[in-house]
Amino acid sequence: MTPEDPRAARTRERLRQALLAECAERPLEEVGVAALVRRAGVGRATFYVHYADLEALAVDACADVVREAVDALHAWRGRPDPVSAPDALLAFFADLAPHAALYRTLLTPGGGGPLGHVLHRDLRARSLAERTLVGAPDAPLVASAVAATFAGVLADWLHGLLEGGPEEVAHQVWQLLVALHSSR
Repeated sequence: MTPEDPRAARTRERLRQALLAECAERPLEEVGVAALVRRAGVGRATFYVHYADLEALAVDACADVVREAVDALHAWRGRPDPVSAPDALLAFFADLAPHAALYRTLLTPGGGGPLGHVLHRDLRARSLAERTLVGAPDAPLVASAVAATFAGVLADWLHGLLEGGPEEVAHQVWQLLVALHSSR
């Protein structure tokens, strides 16, 4: 794999930051490419060199939330506390507020949408790798269940379909995931 061109990486980062700033002011549906590239200080053609459309940029800009979610769910070692979520998962839920509207646009109820697909794929892969490494039974089945459960609960909570504050939901989803892991 060849290293990424630093100029391209800087351009994509400027576009991601510009999108997050635009979405802090208005919904993604109201963001235009012209305003976005003006804020990022790049040309319209440059935008299309890096992204097919605004949704592709938005998913890329939100990819950090996926990495943070995956890391937060795997931030424990040894035997997990079956009741209390790890600190990283509590922090993850608490830190969602600044871009919650954008996440809701990309993560539909039930865990679908473009961000939901990325979250499910990455979480399933990490869970599958860890379960396979320790020889846990039914690794593919449990990995799929863990990914679907987390993506679905997260999306439903962001859309207001589940009640509770960030800490309460973090503990609840953690308890579900621990039960899935220990059921097999």
